[in-house]
Amino acid sequence: MQLYYFYRHNRENTIFISAEEQPDHPLEFLWVDSLRQDLVNHAESWQNNIYEHTGLVLNEFHMQDLLNIEHPCAFDTVEEYDLLIFRKLISPDDQIYESGNVSDSHENIFGLTTTPMSFILTPNILVSVREQGNMTVESYIQRIQLIMERTITEQNKPRKLPTTPADLSLRLLNSMIDGYLNLRTPLTRRVEHWQQQLLQGNRRFKQWHQLFHEDMAFQQIENLCEEQIETLQEFRDELVDNYHHVVTKQKHKTQDILLVRLNDLMSHIERVQKHTLRLRNAIQSAIDLHFSAIANQTNENMRILAIITAIFAPLTLLTGVYGMNFEFIPGLKSPIGFWIMLGVMLMSTILLLYYFYQQHLVGRGERSVIDLLAQQHKQRNVNILWFLDYEPIKQTLKEVEKMTKLK
Repeated sequence: MQLYYFYRHNRENTIFISAEEQPDHPLEFLWVDSLRQDLVNHAESWQNNIYEHTGLVLNEFHMQDLLNIEHPCAFDTVEEYDLLIFRKLISPDDQIYESGNVSDSHENIFGLTTTPMSFILTPNILVSVREQGNMTVESYIQRIQLIMERTITEQNKPRKLPTTPADLSLRLLNSMIDGYLNLRTPLTRRVEHWQQQLLQGNRRFKQWHQLFHEDMAFQQIENLCEEQIETLQEFRDELVDNYHHVVTKQKHKTQDILLVRLNDLMSHIERVQKHTLRLRNAIQSAIDLHFSAIANQTNENMRILAIITAIFAPLTLLTGVYGMNFEFIPGLKSPIGFWIMLGVMLMSTILLLYYFYQQHLVGRGERSVIDLLAQQHKQRNVNILWFLDYEPIKQTLKEVEKMTKLK
């Protein structure tokens, strides 16, 4: 457990940090940073320490929430304090301790592991409960310790320090949400991998079970983002509704800044959620293209088989006719009858191939479908009296019309 006192300088009107109490300066708020390991098996002593430094008495149900490593994102408020639980993505830089107990393992989403971080907020106190090795918080603590090494008058010069517990908690949340923004690149690469696997044509795709788990992982990320947005929205409503008792100008200004930061955090999470939704749609589009390609290949195979069947149908008819057991068949005794029949069969095959080529059924190019549609459009209205367009018949009809007029 570490204590950090945020004071306001009585002459410079700036914020500075101290690890010890400074009775000569007004206290803005106190930050108590605790590890979750301090609560496990030592919950009563930890509560006594919190009460000794802050005067807070925690609800027993909230103590259970702090100990629950699988607790979802949530926000709850009581008369004495507000409780905010937010799940942080465990990055490769983190060195979070993993216990051997199965019931005490972090939530794993297809290789993405998250851990809860809890904030207990009052207007003057912030109590954080985190895992040991949480580099987001430890990096912020290292920056605070570097600032504490400076003099009191120079601490607030390089960067504005937080003035309220809510401000500090939002800064820590901003660092944790940046880890979710960094998910966009690896998730996009995973989708590109599945697109290549689905659309490759040299072998059959069989990894449907793994692809199903991948899609479930994207869905769980969307649900996690939705929980985070709802939690931050409840936190925002609490800031708007229950901070009206702060009447000083500086506090009102700070409240406006907090609302802006909360809106910015929610917009970042919404970007991750929308990006994940786009990636799920991309996977679904790849699956649709995969089945469309299979259906197209099946139709192509059926088309080829139909053409082969149509070519061999007249040949089968000729061989069937000349294979009948009649005593007299024309050309049966002829010495060249066999060759004549082969020539007729070859000519039938060539004529059928030429007809199929003219109908764009064989050797179709890139614009064959367009040409086929154009040809169908031209032949949409079938001329039943097509024989009247024959030239001799036209001349005869004209002569009959002239004779009718003379009469």
